[in-house]
Order: sequence, then C-alpha cells, then structure tokens
Amino acid sequence: MSTEGLDAVFEVRAVPWDDPDAERLRAAQRAEIAERYGTPDSEPGVAPSAADITHFVVAYVGDEPAGCGGLRRIDENHGEIKRMFVAPAHRGTGVSRAVLAALDATAAGFDWDRLVLETGDQQPDAVRFYEREGFTRIPNFGHYVGHDASLCYERKVRP
Repeated sequence: MSTEGLDAVFEVRAVPWDDPDAERLRAAQRAEIAERYGTPDSEPGVAPSAADITHFVVAYVGDEPAGCGGLRRIDENHGEIKRMFVAPAHRGTGVSRAVLAALDATAAGFDWDRLVLETGDQQPDAVRFYEREGFTRIPNFGHYVGHDASLCYERKVRP
C-alpha cells in the first residue's frame, strides 16, 4: 500500500513479527518508552509476540523503515493496536497516519467494527495523535485496569 504524506511517499508493507526492520523499530520504541517512564518494562499487559499479533506493518520512506504498528485480535468484532511507533526523523511527515490507515484497512478486512489501544500518560504526542484521528477515551480495559499511567482509547474502524 502506497500513501502520500506531507513530505514523502510511504510504502506500508505487511511483514512477519520477526522481520529485522520491525524488530529494530520495536526496539527503538521500547528504548524511548523506557526513557520516558524510567523503567525498562512499563508494559502493564501481556507483551505482544508473534503468537498473538494478527497483523504487523512497517512503513518505508524509500528503503528506510520509518514506522510500524500491529493488530492483536481481542475477539471476533475488534482488535487492539500494538507497537505503533514512528522513528524520530520521520515524525510529523504523515507516517503515523499511513500506518494507521493500513491497520484500519486490515481491521475492516477482518470485519472488525472497532479498534482499541493503550498509551501512557508520559506520551502526550501519542495522545494528541490518537485524539486527532478520532479515538476517544474509554475506561481502562483488560490488563490496563488499575494502572493509572495507562490511557485507553477506542474508535470505529475506518475502511
């Protein structure tokens, strides 16, 4: 799937969980999160893995991996966005919207009607992005219940 952004054309590709570019982007995300929260493991829920991620994508600017995101099936009607991340050099260029559009298209293909996600209170940039993209706050769900730093959101799937 190719998507035009503000500054570049992005190609968003479905990749296996263990794809080297996906692994590098997820490692960069975890390092950034660890720095923001001051702990190497701030994941309140079950960490995503190849066994439970239904779909994973990497966005490329030319040959450079610029962002990523995945979907975890919650039930037959909805899924959770996991490991959404854009490399700092590509922020503000539309990569995040391209990744989200690809995840939406896949969720629509699964006949899911909504997507949920969790982000944290030390990630105001993520909060602004998700709210701008039409996600609304919901009570914390699943493993995130009782975690004050967790902020949960939902939105109908946009085919």
